[in-house]
Amino acid sequence: MYNPTMLKTFLRYLLLLFSLLVLLWWWQLTPPGWMGKLDGIGYAVCHRIEERSFHVEGRQMPLCARCTGTFAGAFLALFAQLGFVRRRAGFPPRPVLILLGLLAALWAFDGANSYLYLLKQISPRPLAFPTLYTPNNALRLFTGSGMGLAMALVLYPVLNQTLWRQIDARATLRTRDFFLLLTGLYLLDLLILTEHPLVLYPIAVLSALGALLLLIIVFAMLWIMIMRGENSFDRMDQLGMPALVGLTLALLLIGGIDLLRLHLTGTWGGYPLP
Repeated sequence: MYNPTMLKTFLRYLLLLFSLLVLLWWWQLTPPGWMGKLDGIGYAVCHRIEERSFHVEGRQMPLCARCTGTFAGAFLALFAQLGFVRRRAGFPPRPVLILLGLLAALWAFDGANSYLYLLKQISPRPLAFPTLYTPNNALRLFTGSGMGLAMALVLYPVLNQTLWRQIDARATLRTRDFFLLLTGLYLLDLLILTEHPLVLYPIAVLSALGALLLLIIVFAMLWIMIMRGENSFDRMDQLGMPALVGLTLALLLIGGIDLLRLHLTGTWGGYPLP
């Protein structure tokens, strides 16, 4: 006799087994050691050029300076909202959205200038690639943090709008809260610029986990929408299945990019420059 409850239970265990196999595959694929696993995440989302990265005790960080700021900032901003605004699903007020757009524009502008500077370094005709200023890791870090904050402040209300049956329509934060978060991130950036191991080791973890967390959230929301499960959750403990699907798909994507890049470059390091 057909039993839908038993079928759902079987499928859940099957997904759990598949997820475990994916995790073991990715774990074996990536370099050894806990920093090696963080490198494996950063390798899929960042160029990891050594000259554009911070180093902790002589070892390159898992992500470049810009991506370190972006993903560490996004991670901290997401958890700050989870702790203080919970299920609020309204977007920030218009002045904050304008400021977030400005932060994203600064990130893009500095990134474009930095890329043109790289072309100037490697091109036989450097005058073909004019730049406005000499880029540096401090600018990359600060603009990355601003972009990470912008990503988190837009993604969080979208996530709440997707998940919860009962939605709190209030804005996730006020203008004052935005400036508090931005100031906190920039103070953290100043600590990162000291390049002290007690700062850089935790930041290495937060930045890599931030990249993974963003992928998990995006894939989990996509899964929920595919399964037509929007606005059907009441408690955090009901999110186990979407989170597991998100983690599995994120690791498959990261592992696939890792394999392709390793095949093309032959190294776990940054993109080799000529």
